[in-house]
Amino acid sequence: MSRSLRLMQLMQLFRTLPPPVRAQELADETGVSLRSVYRDIEALRSMGAVIDGAAGYGYTLIDDPALPPMSFSQDEIEALVLGLREVQAVADPVLAKAAQNALAKLRASLPASQRHQLEHASLHAKRFHLRPEISIDVAALRECIRAERAVKIEYADGKDEESIREIYPLGIVFFENTLVVSSWCLLRQDFRSFRLDRIKYFSETGQSFRPKRVPLLRDLFAKFEEESESRV
Repeated sequence: MSRSLRLMQLMQLFRTLPPPVRAQELADETGVSLRSVYRDIEALRSMGAVIDGAAGYGYTLIDDPALPPMSFSQDEIEALVLGLREVQAVADPVLAKAAQNALAKLRASLPASQRHQLEHASLHAKRFHLRPEISIDVAALRECIRAERAVKIEYADGKDEESIREIYPLGIVFFENTLVVSSWCLLRQDFRSFRLDRIKYFSETGQSFRPKRVPLLRDLFAKFEEESESRV
């Protein structure tokens, strides 16, 4: 890892770890020696970061020069906090970690008074049902969705009957207590949702569905809306 990337990682650790952060903890997270950590902290200070503390006492990030001050209303702050905490509660580990990092960056970018409001936001996201364990790499599946690449999945339905499907993955949706990938199924020639915890394996087929993605998404959203109205 280059030093510039390590300095960025160090700043993110200051944003996310509870202060004061011990130098040994920073060394363990970045994979460098204590001496390198001390040098990196001095480098960050020379770049404008206000970092309180010293060796043996721990460090606290007081002022983050990398993020410009932002201003939100109290309701906007609580909406952002609730949304990010919801992602932490329901998403796969990679996306949950990204939400944690985004919340830390948001906290660092706020003026002191609003930072206090964020830290004491009254809204929280709690889940009392454990999400079924997911064995596939959801981050890799999300990358296929973003890149509009078809995938082949090995799937077991509710009766534990297995099948192989080729799908165009359009998006990941949280339904009640589980995550599903909403897709266009090439076998059924229709929209199908597959629970992520029931996908045993998936691989890319090498086929792109980019020309079809926008109209498929439009039809999928229309189907969701129709089903929602019929339930009401």
